Amino acid sequence: MITMNGKVAIVTGASRGIGAEIARQFAAAGAKVVVASRKIEPLTVIADEINAAGGEAFAHAAHTGKVDEVKALVDAAVERFGQVDVLVNNAATNPYFGPMMNIEDWAWDKTFEVNVKGYFAATREVVRHIQGRKGTGSIVNIASVASFMAMPLQGVYAMTKAAVVSMTKTLSVELGPDVRVNAIAPGLIDTKFASALKDNDEIFKLVMDRTSLKRIGKPEDVASAALLLASDAGSYFTGSVLTVDGGWSIG
Repeated sequence: MITMNGKVAIVTGASRGIGAEIARQFAAAGAKVVVASRKIEPLTVIADEINAAGGEAFAHAAHTGKVDEVKALVDAAVERFGQVDVLVNNAATNPYFGPMMNIEDWAWDKTFEVNVKGYFAATREVVRHIQGRKGTGSIVNIASVASFMAMPLQGVYAMTKAAVVSMTKTLSVELGPDVRVNAIAPGLIDTKFASALKDNDEIFKLVMDRTSLKRIGKPEDVASAALLLASDAGSYFTGSVLTVDGGWSIG
């Protein structure tokens, strides 16, 4: 059984979907969890659910694209639980769906602000904390199979996820051996975030035709991978990109 006893984890984008399930699984494995996203109300629901189930969770609202809010998030986690050992960068946005050449500047900027700058800002703050206390830790970045596939209609989103993979690999070298940095590349997962794909019959069929397991993924599928990478059970993983897509990207 994988355990996270004694560890404190921050999970961004944790108000629903993949992030909420990662927080649940971390708490069930013994971690104290700080759940973060832009709005406090849905976060409180997740934190209350975890606490009612016997876990320990704390909700804190933060826009990860804003450096000052990221710093406040890490400070709040340390104040509440004494330290931070694990960061899961999951918060993401995809405000534009369509041909890459038609994206407007605001949508481009927003996608990079959250999906790249936000991941880096959160990582930097957590690493500074870990290094400051001469500790060890683990960073898990949620990327996408879009990182290494052509992704028509989601081109800029795919660019940001490719940047996340690049950042993961470089930081795994720069921060080792004290901080492990890995990424997960999910395929099509049954979440509200993926509704533009899963609710489009033509796109959904194309994906399923290429997917070896012939089903859409569940948030639990990604969360179990995050649990492995974040815990000591994954202590020899760093710089890895774990693909969780049911075989879509090799079809």
